[in-house]
Amino acid sequence: MNYRHGFHAGNFADVLKHATLALALDRLAAKAAPFFCLDSHAGGARYDLVGEEAARTGEARDGILRVVDDALPPTALRPYLGVVRGLNEPGGPVLRYPGSPWIMRRMTRPQDRMLFCEMHPDALRELRRATAGDRRIELRQADGWTALKSDLPPAERRGLVLVDPPFEARDEHARLARGLRHAHRRFATGVLLGWYPVKTRAPVDAMLADIVASGMRRVAVVELLVRAPAREDDEAPRLAGCGLVVVNPPWTMMDTLAAAMPWLAQRLVREPGGGHRIETLVGE
Repeated sequence: MNYRHGFHAGNFADVLKHATLALALDRLAAKAAPFFCLDSHAGGARYDLVGEEAARTGEARDGILRVVDDALPPTALRPYLGVVRGLNEPGGPVLRYPGSPWIMRRMTRPQDRMLFCEMHPDALRELRRATAGDRRIELRQADGWTALKSDLPPAERRGLVLVDPPFEARDEHARLARGLRHAHRRFATGVLLGWYPVKTRAPVDAMLADIVASGMRRVAVVELLVRAPAREDDEAPRLAGCGLVVVNPPWTMMDTLAAAMPWLAQRLVREPGGGHRIETLVGE
C-alpha cells in the first residue's frame, strides 16, 4: 500500500466523509446502550496541516479551511466541526486535522468499543501514539476487508462500520460493494458507511447498481462534486468529487445532512459541473 492520507488531510472529501461520520456517531450516542465502531482502513488519527505532506498539496485550503470558521454552520456539521476545533487551540488557526479514528474516539463514551485496522506501518505507529492507554480501542495491522467478516456482528449488537479504502486498485468500487454486502449479511442492523471517489461516472454507477441489486434495504447515497466528472475515455481523470453509501442511517440523519449540502456545495464547489446529490437508493 502506497497511499499516504497526509497529503490530502482536510480536503473537500474529508469534509463530506467526516461530517457524515460524526453525525452518525452523534445519533448513535443519543441512546445509552453501548455500541461498536469498526474502521476498516483507519489511516492516522491526527494530521499536521502545516507539516511537509499537507503543506505540499495545500488541499485543506479548499476543504476544512473553507468551512471551519463560519459562525453559524448547519446542524449536520456541528458534531464534526466540534471535533476539529477541539484538536486545535481555542480561537487559533486550524493546524491539526482529525482522521476518522480520532473522530470515533472523541465521539464515543466509556461503554463503547472500537477496532481500527491499518496496514501502513507509519500510520499504525501514529495511531498507537494517539490512542495509547485507551482500553476501548483495539489496533490491528491487518487488511480491513477481512474484519468485515471476522469481527461482525459485534457483541454490542449496535454500531457503525466505516469502509474507506485507498482506491489504489482498479476494481475497488466493485470491492466496496462486495464489502458492504458482506458486512450487512453479518451485521444487518449496523450503520454502514462506504466512502468512494468520483473521477468518472461509470464505475460509481455500476457500484451503486450492484448495491441496489444486493437485497440490502434502507440504503442512501450522498455525493459532493467540486467539478464535473471526466469522460470515460480520459486516461488521467482528476478527482471530481466523492460520495458515501449509507446503509441503515439513523433516524432523520439523512434529512439533517440534506439540509447542509447546499451550504457545503456553495463553499466547496470550485468549477462548472460541481454540485451535490443526496437520495434514497433503497427504501424500507
